[in-house]
Amino acid sequence: MSAPRIAFRASPVPIAEEAASVLAARYGDVALEEAEVIVALGGDGFMLQTLHDTQHLPAPVYGMNRGTIGFLMNEYREDGLLERLAEAEEAVINPLAMTATCRDGGVHEALAINEVSLLRAGGQAAKLRITVDGKLRMEELVCDGALLATPAGSTAYNYSAHGPILPIGADVLALTAMSAFRPRRWRGALLPKSAVVRFDVLDAEKRPVMADADSRSVRDVLSVEVRSADAVAHRLLFDPGHGLEERLIREQFV
Repeated sequence: MSAPRIAFRASPVPIAEEAASVLAARYGDVALEEAEVIVALGGDGFMLQTLHDTQHLPAPVYGMNRGTIGFLMNEYREDGLLERLAEAEEAVINPLAMTATCRDGGVHEALAINEVSLLRAGGQAAKLRITVDGKLRMEELVCDGALLATPAGSTAYNYSAHGPILPIGADVLALTAMSAFRPRRWRGALLPKSAVVRFDVLDAEKRPVMADADSRSVRDVLSVEVRSADAVAHRLLFDPGHGLEERLIREQFV
């Protein structure tokens, strides 16, 4: 079997750029559009950026950690890359689609692999109304923010906000509040993946809110609708025994 055509992509930091140069010299490097597999060198943020930038391409993405935590990355090693790619396990994940309507009438759309979050953008707590599949579920949530997370993103911002970790194969989304003031003890909800969640910002002029989809931010939002973008599939490759499912389980015992 011939070696796959590999495109190396590096985070703009010296340690990642040096790794890309070494690996490209050893294994060859092709343009992204010609690649059979894309190797991303960096941290989790760079992996998310790579997935967004290459979602129109058929090649899966194999990450090697040249960042900090590297939850979505494999261990960095220069040797044996072709063997690792041949044995890699694939995980397919769907992002969330965000449609945000702003006070100025603008409408912004973005995809989020990890989560869509709403955050207060002023000195006062946000007031949000939450509707799920057209049915009002919460008249008023007073909080610092709220987010809707995918299983792949459940160990990120969602987990730091005390949301649940979701198994990678679960067809559910995590709706999690950040510093909820009223209802004071509300810890969020688990929703089916098919759910369409709408957040309406109450008193938006006095209590401004921003929306964020994987670090793509929109300010002064009036409403945000979020649904699973099932037509978009991101393919990630992991070393055997170190895939997303195993990582999500392991994260719950540390």
